[in-house]
Amino acid sequence: MTHRYVRLVPFAFKRFGVLKAFKTGLPTLGYYLRRKPLPKSNKPALFTMNILPPMMTVWYHLATKYLGDRVDITIFDSSGSLKKGEFPKARIQKMINFYAATKSEEFLRHIAKNRKIGWICDDDMFLLDGRAVDIVEKELSDPNTASVSFRPREWWEFDINGERIQPSSSYCIAFNRKLVFEKENLHLGPCDGNTHPGNIKQPTRYDTCDKTNEELLKKGYRCHIVPEEERSKYYAGFSGLSGPVMLLWYFKRKEQTLDYFLSPPKKQWGGNMLFGILSGMISICTIQELYTKLKGKPYPLHALPSIEELMKIYEDHKQFMRDDQNLDQVEETSWRLREAL
Repeated sequence: MTHRYVRLVPFAFKRFGVLKAFKTGLPTLGYYLRRKPLPKSNKPALFTMNILPPMMTVWYHLATKYLGDRVDITIFDSSGSLKKGEFPKARIQKMINFYAATKSEEFLRHIAKNRKIGWICDDDMFLLDGRAVDIVEKELSDPNTASVSFRPREWWEFDINGERIQPSSSYCIAFNRKLVFEKENLHLGPCDGNTHPGNIKQPTRYDTCDKTNEELLKKGYRCHIVPEEERSKYYAGFSGLSGPVMLLWYFKRKEQTLDYFLSPPKKQWGGNMLFGILSGMISICTIQELYTKLKGKPYPLHALPSIEELMKIYEDHKQFMRDDQNLDQVEETSWRLREAL
């Protein structure tokens, strides 16, 4: 029982994939048989993928509010629960919950094949300023620029010919699609063998987009990262919500979720997992709050405890957490989203 909390999250991911395939399997097969691309246009093609419907509702509302008709949106729905009528300005495609790199590359190579710019944005990265489109279009007008990233990785760096360079990441990144996926024919998949230096810890793997990023840099292409002092103008983002979302699909009642946090020995709170899941649940409370404001009633998340219950767990276990484990980012993002809604 001591380590049940560690094993449960990966099990919940597998269970989600199997159960949701009953809703998404046939639509996925139909998609692969047709593979209908977006029509030709100069607009960037913007892509996200979703496993938690109320988060997609908030993401879509903010994207259409601030970006308007300047992008064409495609959403891969791996929950099988999105209602197309609630997203009239987006293409919704039910899709088996493949790896993020697989879904992203499918979009970039096939759905966006008629566009120069293919833009990937996680559904917990909320775009809040239409000038983000200006930046993407301006930077990618340079034929040597391969990508534009709004949120790079911070815990390790590339070391290429003695130069330290931040990885662009895949959180919110726009590509010169033809350059990266047609001319260079690169792939986004993660892989082993990352020996670049870490700022916080030593990496061992390349995550989604990292190997592509490395190859582009080595070939002399420019991978632009929006300067740190400007990034907060364009988005507000949570992080690490996939695990908490999986537990909310797995559990049936909030008492089970509370027991998940209260069962492990308190010394385990010095690691990353329990704090990460807890902060993610608190972030989802903000999503539920915003969804309720938009729709007039909460989304049925029966396993989600109240914000008060989650904050009590945080306060009761705070003494066992590291100094860097705090809710500052969650609180700032929550405040910005409330202001932006």
